[in-house]
Amino acid sequence: MRYRLPPLPALRAFEASARHLSFKRVAAELFVTPAAVSQQIKVLEAYLGVSLFRRVPGALGLTEAGRAMLPRVREGLDALAAAVTLVQAPPENGLTVHAPPSFAQRWLVPRLSRFAAKHPDVALRLASDVCNIDGPGHGPEGVLANPRDAGSAVAIRFGKGVYPGFCSDLLLQPEYVLVCSPDLLGRCGPLSAPVDLGRQILIHDESIPDETMRPSWAEWFRLAGVADVDCSRGPRFSSAVLVLEAALGGQGVALALWPLVEADVRSGRLVVPFPVALPSRYVYSLVAHDAVQERPVVRDFRAWLMAEAGLAAAGPLAPMAGRI
Repeated sequence: MRYRLPPLPALRAFEASARHLSFKRVAAELFVTPAAVSQQIKVLEAYLGVSLFRRVPGALGLTEAGRAMLPRVREGLDALAAAVTLVQAPPENGLTVHAPPSFAQRWLVPRLSRFAAKHPDVALRLASDVCNIDGPGHGPEGVLANPRDAGSAVAIRFGKGVYPGFCSDLLLQPEYVLVCSPDLLGRCGPLSAPVDLGRQILIHDESIPDETMRPSWAEWFRLAGVADVDCSRGPRFSSAVLVLEAALGGQGVALALWPLVEADVRSGRLVVPFPVALPSRYVYSLVAHDAVQERPVVRDFRAWLMAEAGLAAAGPLAPMAGRI
């Protein structure tokens, strides 16, 4: 198909001018003079035969034609940028992975040597931050830079799993299990039934910004068939890493995501006294911009991560029946 289009510099100048409504600011963005920007707009208006901007002293505004044209021009420029980044290799085959601190420390880092063994040429950078947990003001756009301005980057998010404008793959649908240290049981005696937890310290996980999405001791006791327990008592931590450290240190019992404690349970550092699992309202997802989704380094990491998640997808309590 033969495309009849105005000059690309004129379209770029139009989109930037519609965004800034100032030829001076557009000139600074495009590294040209304001006069050059004005000339590009005149070229485009002459090509189209319509005015795109209303020019009044000290102000610039879009005409009806300009407003009608703007969304499609932006869509086209985004498509062009995506086409370029699709085949443009990031410097040094680099990949940045953003992840929640607890997931990065307890699940991802112990497995990364397997990725490195399969892809020794990839320069991987792991960035750990609580912004990778869904909450007010915490979305993938906060950690994933525009692919036109940065190299390959993906995010592993703990949240609702729906991220408009991004590609998202479900990794894990985790459950919370009750864990404690064997030392705690040695000091306080065995836990024969869930009702025995009435004499234990309850550790609260407040790492999820949205209170309604946090694990609830009241819900766990309800699933366990126990009533009349004061679920508000006990220390509160803003980090799941701190919650697990407190549990490992024998400071009380905690509700922890199974993927984050599986290795500790298998090694005997933690125990799961009761086979009662509390479903998480959040899931783990791999999130990326459309424009980087098909880059080889991203494809390789996604395939490896999905395979690792598949190995960990079995129900948490069944394989540990003899250890709880």
